[in-house]
Amino acid sequence: MKNPNMSLPLAPVRCDDKRDEQHHKSAWFQFIKSVATFKGDLTSLTAPPFLLAPQSIVEYSTYWAEHPSLLVSPAKEKSAEKRALKVLQWFLSTLKHQHASKDDNGRRKKMKPLNPFLGEIFLGKWQDNAGTTNLVTEQVSHHPPATAFRIWNDTHGVKLEGHVIPKAYFSSTINIERKGYSILHVDKYDEDYHITMPKVHLEGIVTFQIAPELSGMSYIRSSSGYTSRINYSSKGWVKGKSNSFTATLYADHHENDPLYVLEGQWNDSYVIKNGKGEVLDTVNLASLQRTPLQVAPVESQHPLESRRAWKHVVDAINANDVFAVGHEKSKIENAQRALRRQEKDAGEIWSRRYFTRAEKDPVAEKLSVTSKAGAAEGQDAMIWKFDDEKYKRTMEYQHSGIKSPTHSRFDSGIGIIEIETIG
Repeated sequence: MKNPNMSLPLAPVRCDDKRDEQHHKSAWFQFIKSVATFKGDLTSLTAPPFLLAPQSIVEYSTYWAEHPSLLVSPAKEKSAEKRALKVLQWFLSTLKHQHASKDDNGRRKKMKPLNPFLGEIFLGKWQDNAGTTNLVTEQVSHHPPATAFRIWNDTHGVKLEGHVIPKAYFSSTINIERKGYSILHVDKYDEDYHITMPKVHLEGIVTFQIAPELSGMSYIRSSSGYTSRINYSSKGWVKGKSNSFTATLYADHHENDPLYVLEGQWNDSYVIKNGKGEVLDTVNLASLQRTPLQVAPVESQHPLESRRAWKHVVDAINANDVFAVGHEKSKIENAQRALRRQEKDAGEIWSRRYFTRAEKDPVAEKLSVTSKAGAAEGQDAMIWKFDDEKYKRTMEYQHSGIKSPTHSRFDSGIGIIEIETIG
């Protein structure tokens, strides 16, 4: 089902960074004005094309495992206390590049990643001294937006599973809360770690030097009886440094008697102290070498895979072709709306490819840290669990080349196709 107008030739409109800097600033402040008066979740608000990053939010799950050796390191540690410390150190290693305001080349990042469509997937793997670490991500909900992922390493018996439900609002600046949680499981010790994420707010919106900053608290609580509490703080008016944190690791019910205290900057370095305040180690996060993620070539990816689906939009973003960005993005959004209407008319519900919605999560219920308000940290109305049977069946079908003529799927934003590999 194609829109005949989509084939019309379009003259590209190019943007020169210097020439259009003032125009971008003007458009940015107009956008902030609309944000300040917008009622509801800001994730549904359309951002100006020049703010769009050339990747979808589904790719953000890769930040969890850029250092596979740190992810699997708890499996090699006999002491439960030190395993909890290793989990905390791995978690801190995931924050730098996820929230960095500049890329590896020192260029300022675009602020707004692409909003995933329902059913969008992102698959990949890391291969290094830790063996093979696999990644499966799926956009399991669009309203509200929810991204679920599973990362696992069979060699070391470690798996990480979680879902993120972001909600953005305006209060002096743009703030993002990330509901949902992750569970890290270590097979060797049958041990679980319940992990929540900090809040994010944008600094520099007046000066147009936009940078994410973390705030509030997040927790990592283990089934072995240890909890890490991380406090985040930004630069104050008088003193302090940006991107600062203080993390305390303590045995449950002994919060005022920490075993370790880690403090520093999550984008630079930090020190590890014991409970007596003695420095045990200094960790330079900037020196950590990331293992590159391996993904299939775009042309051989599934139509629902993020980089294939958004290819034309990303190409336009990288070419600074503002008109093409809006045009290609609208094609995807319109195709999605058409598919949702078809499902509604047919009384159907989109079938998730790798995840299944659950009513309860006993591990999360047991390990969640309860806030002063009485709510469990990271909990939300939606719980999404990786479905091993779905994954196994999908892999078997793909290996056999089995097709389904009845399961309509979205095809790269161009239209709706009738045949694709079963999921």
